[in-house]
Amino acid sequence: MAKWANDIIMDTGLQVVKTGITSYGPCNKMVACSAQPTNYTEANATYALADAAMSGSDFTLANGDVSGRKLTVGAKASQMIDASGTATHVALVDTANSVLLYVTTCTSQALTANGSNTVSFPAWDIEIADPA
Repeated sequence: MAKWANDIIMDTGLQVVKTGITSYGPCNKMVACSAQPTNYTEANATYALADAAMSGSDFTLANGDVSGRKLTVGAKASQMIDASGTATHVALVDTANSVLLYVTTCTSQALTANGSNTVSFPAWDIEIADPA
């Protein structure tokens, strides 16, 4: 299970990540994780290696590359590495409501925390294809 989305994402669509609804979202933090988190605590603490603050302006909703819709997650450069480990996943979380919103894989990268090392998150997409 390499990629995961909370059911509320599928029910409400990509907009919940950007602007939120009721008690979910918006995403206000992107986290590089050393393993696939399955809940908020794992994403925000247990497997967290580095993170970036996020806001609605970091997300762009548009047509999908092939069909459907996509939400582009903006790049974040030079983010402080908080813990050493190998990043294998990226999680989007809502810290205000302690909710894990979305998880994806990333290119495996060794991160070393020494008080000055940083990591950059490239831009990436969440896509929902048109029903086939």
